[in-house]
Amino acid sequence: MTRLHPTRMRFGSIFAAAAVLLTTIGAAEPTVVSNMSIAPIAIDHHLHVHAPEIVKFLPHMCNSPQMPEGCSPEFVKANTVEDLLAQLDAAHIRGGSLLSTAYLAETAFADPVDPDHASILHAGNAFTEAAARAHPDRLMAFISVNPITPTALPELARWKGDPFVTGVKLHLTNSGVDLRNPDHVRKLAEVFRAAAANHFAIVIHMRSERTDYGAQDVQTFLRDVLPAAGNTTVQIAHAAGWGGIDANTLSALGAFADALDARPSLRKHLYFDLAEVWDQDSSETDMEKLVVLIRRIGIKQFLPASDWPFSSDLATYYNQRYPRLPLSNEEWAVIRSNTAPYVPPRIK
Repeated sequence: MTRLHPTRMRFGSIFAAAAVLLTTIGAAEPTVVSNMSIAPIAIDHHLHVHAPEIVKFLPHMCNSPQMPEGCSPEFVKANTVEDLLAQLDAAHIRGGSLLSTAYLAETAFADPVDPDHASILHAGNAFTEAAARAHPDRLMAFISVNPITPTALPELARWKGDPFVTGVKLHLTNSGVDLRNPDHVRKLAEVFRAAAANHFAIVIHMRSERTDYGAQDVQTFLRDVLPAAGNTTVQIAHAAGWGGIDANTLSALGAFADALDARPSLRKHLYFDLAEVWDQDSSETDMEKLVVLIRRIGIKQFLPASDWPFSSDLATYYNQRYPRLPLSNEEWAVIRSNTAPYVPPRIK
């Protein structure tokens, strides 16, 4: 798969490149002999199901001039919560973090902005909350917002105190956030502060559209945004990238490694998910570089995650693609059993 596909660059592992992945995952990935069967995945920390309101909205976004290549059929597919639960069951996974895609209603790449964006956003979040409410022993709901829009803070406030809302998902690429724009950084910190006040965990897809994204952006995030989270758990999606391993992702993750070397106490609240970080096209060299950084940061900081449904079949993903990364069986046993501090007792 070409990691510099323009649509992939904008939206990470949930857009047009998903179609390429889905046609190759079954045939191209090698069968890996491993002892990892003794360590089942406990929790998948990165899952999606589009709300019906978002599915209805997607043609507006995908046909926008800002999206010249459109969206893949798999991205606009209307999966159900029942589809997700069946996948978790087949892969013997107890439960997972259901990350709302409601932020798409306020994407920076829909032109013009839908006049009903605020109501679509809320409906998308309500769908995700309802899924966790209906399946409290399996799912954790993460609402989502665009952190630089006027609706972000009011939408967070609407969910304060809801026992089925575990956290908030932020997607900086899709939201048009630039970590080198001081106003964007200020607004992002405000959302972090509000999430912490609501006792919401935070999952952030922090890679931006900048072609030179990397250490500089992480340093800004660590200095000007992360402190606003206080003692809230912060999960960095896609190991600080947007799916795939490239120089930008390694630069960003390396900056986190440097920060954790200097301030080990950050490990108490800072975690990284491994959703769609490598695939059949990832080079051995890049995977070895990733392993070095994982070990520097600490095996316990990395959470099993898939980005389903864009990872395709969960059992295949975890039993064939995950073992490609050259960690020891002992290290894999730890990662596969890792759970974020935000996982509630009802799922554990």
